[in-house]
Amino acid sequence: MNVFEKRLNSLKRQQDAILNSNNVPIEDISGWFSRYSNPVLTPGHIPLDWRYDLNPATNPRLLQRYGFNAVFNSGAMFWKGRYLLAARVEGYDRKSFFAIAESPNGTDHFRFWERPVSIPEWGEQTTNMYDMRLVEHQDGWIYGIFCAERKDPSAPAGDLSSAIASAGIARTRDLVDWERLPDLESRSQQRNVVLHPEFVDGKYAFYTRPQDGFIDAGNGGGIGWTLVDDITNARVQKEIIVNKRHYHTIKELKNGEGPAPLKTAKGWLHLAHGVRSCAAGLRYVLYLYVTSLEEPWRVIAEPAGHFMAPQDEERIGDVSNVLFANGWIRRDDGTILIYYASSDSLLHVASTSEDILLDYCFNTAPDGFSSAASVKTINNIITRNRQM
Repeated sequence: MNVFEKRLNSLKRQQDAILNSNNVPIEDISGWFSRYSNPVLTPGHIPLDWRYDLNPATNPRLLQRYGFNAVFNSGAMFWKGRYLLAARVEGYDRKSFFAIAESPNGTDHFRFWERPVSIPEWGEQTTNMYDMRLVEHQDGWIYGIFCAERKDPSAPAGDLSSAIASAGIARTRDLVDWERLPDLESRSQQRNVVLHPEFVDGKYAFYTRPQDGFIDAGNGGGIGWTLVDDITNARVQKEIIVNKRHYHTIKELKNGEGPAPLKTAKGWLHLAHGVRSCAAGLRYVLYLYVTSLEEPWRVIAEPAGHFMAPQDEERIGDVSNVLFANGWIRRDDGTILIYYASSDSLLHVASTSEDILLDYCFNTAPDGFSSAASVKTINNIITRNRQM
């Protein structure tokens, strides 16, 4: 057996072990959710024929021709009986793109489709695209809303890091062939934009995140809301803030909508991320809130603090101390699968239920914005327990 054959057999064994591993849920001490023991997508899930020239005549040593650094921040949907993820895949060259992975049960045995997603260009070439939210809209299309990043044309000579973010919009009928629409037009930079799954007053509705700069929110007050007449020429004309940033909270620095909200009997259930600064850098956590069914821009419940935060190995990666989620799936029985990324490196899954999340949202105290208020919340719990 030559070098090529030995390496190919070894690579196949390694990948088979990853693809065929079973995932086990581990209940969190909070009772709010269960984390699964293994990541659902990693660079090891990438098909071998994306990474290697498998022709022994042109690659006799079977050397890798294209390297993959991370698989994370994934949109998600249950479509035609399949659990599908639109994952952000990042190469060694720092460029991100999207690829669809499929699972029979939503928690393990994910496999990528034959080829990555090809998103057509619009306007000036998009240098980098990432963090797609998948939405099966009331109008019959499947939309992918993602961050389109380009170099800032006004950056001084020699400044190779300044960038401009806008919300890219693409739509599809089959997740294979995509139509690129114009980016969302906005006076501010926009990242983490999410399409509401239903029409509101006959219009398309977006959750936005206005920013003064590519990284810093600046005067951007939090998660925004805007209505758009025509999604093929989407413009932010009037924008209100529906979920505000607050001093000395988990969303002091910035916050952003995760996946599209889920419609429940008690309101629209939202998953979002909050960012604060600390001695170790930026800390990203996940939190929940609920908005009114009749007025999806009006918050009616929001527990204090984070729902999920990076734990143990999740803290380690390219951008440490980060959890980020832009995809979840609700099963018919009310089970909810949350697909979350750890430290911009790997993709994980947690399971919970609609009933648990609504209980959590409506029966957990909101943030009182002071130490005294937190103590009062604890004392209220103690008092109720002692009255039993």
